[in-house]
Amino acid sequence: MNETKICVIGLGYVGLPLARLFSTKYKTIGFDMNQARVDALMCGHDTTLEVDDKLLQSALQNGFRCTTDIEEIRSCNFYVVAVPTPVNNDKTPDLSPLYGASTTVGKVISKGDIVVYESTVYPGVTEDECIPVIEKISGLKFNADFFAGYSPERINPGDKQHTVEKIKKITSGSTPEIGQKINEVYSSVITAGTHLAPSIKVAEAAKVIENSQRDINIAFVNELSKIFTRMDIDTNEVLEAASTKWNFLPFKPGLVGGHCIGVDPYYLAQCAQRHGYNPEIILAGRRMNDSMGDYVANQVVKLMLKKGIQVLNSNILILGFTFKENCPDVRNTKVYDIVESLQEYNLNITICDPWANAATVNREYGLDIVNDLPDAKFDAVILAVGHEKFRGRNLENVFREKHVLFDVKGFLPKEMVDARL
Repeated sequence: MNETKICVIGLGYVGLPLARLFSTKYKTIGFDMNQARVDALMCGHDTTLEVDDKLLQSALQNGFRCTTDIEEIRSCNFYVVAVPTPVNNDKTPDLSPLYGASTTVGKVISKGDIVVYESTVYPGVTEDECIPVIEKISGLKFNADFFAGYSPERINPGDKQHTVEKIKKITSGSTPEIGQKINEVYSSVITAGTHLAPSIKVAEAAKVIENSQRDINIAFVNELSKIFTRMDIDTNEVLEAASTKWNFLPFKPGLVGGHCIGVDPYYLAQCAQRHGYNPEIILAGRRMNDSMGDYVANQVVKLMLKKGIQVLNSNILILGFTFKENCPDVRNTKVYDIVESLQEYNLNITICDPWANAATVNREYGLDIVNDLPDAKFDAVILAVGHEKFRGRNLENVFREKHVLFDVKGFLPKEMVDARL
């Protein structure tokens, strides 16, 4: 495969780390429609912070480049699609980014080329939705003139230990021979190894159930949290005790957002419904997890009332806005649900997040945030995201004498907080 020339389409949290990794063994080009994103990368800086600037700059010095010019990727013969797969407002899958990327591939693909999809989808999307677009645009015939595969992304944003090369990779191909070729390319850079699935649909299904399983498990402990709160029992202490059994699964309650766990179950549910089955557990888990932002807001208001703190026009500080700790990603953050619920009480909300980009938050959510702890006093503080940058901060400086501190993440010492999930 020495003649393999790779193009990765979509240079976000998934595409850029993969493209950088591929560039250590193959001629690699990154393609993205966002000119500002490409310009920043070509200057050696990744605003998602997934690829260290020194690694990126080294890759650029060794021939890796990024572009918005479709003509620059025409000479490639191994295309990898790593674009987002969000949901619409009605929670149905939004495949438009995949259709757009497939159109791009169709314009440049040649006979004998391979296209591999990494975007999370329900079983059948690659062959039934994406490939026909490529066939129509290119005029080439699938599995005769060009071939395909699916290798689901397993990027964990903000995780500097489990980086792309250290996570075992599922691969698959549209024919047994192509599956082997795709597996060879990935296994040459993935030090953790690969698993060649027998078909594209199996690989697609494996990915979508990974996150659905996690979503359901978190929904279970979120429900436990609601139950134990009514019983005046600390959920975290219950989980700590239960975890002493060797096969107990150590999930914790919390907000479930982001572009994977908070989205993928809807893809699986949609697929199930198309096949005449109404998925009860999957959707029940989603309903539970989608309710947690509103639940946190209401719990905080109840605690304020119990302490005799006036809710109307009170000052609330929310610590953290990204969808998870120690990363700048604000896509589908469920902290927004807390904000929306609190806004119904006509109070003053300040959001502090040292990781989030204020301009991005304002553009995507219409909210203003600050990156440093404000010099002010608050009636209630909600620790929503467990950023390490919050650890050791003197939070007492932002409390009024009578206040409420709610810890969503179980991040702070128990004796310091009024309640936690």
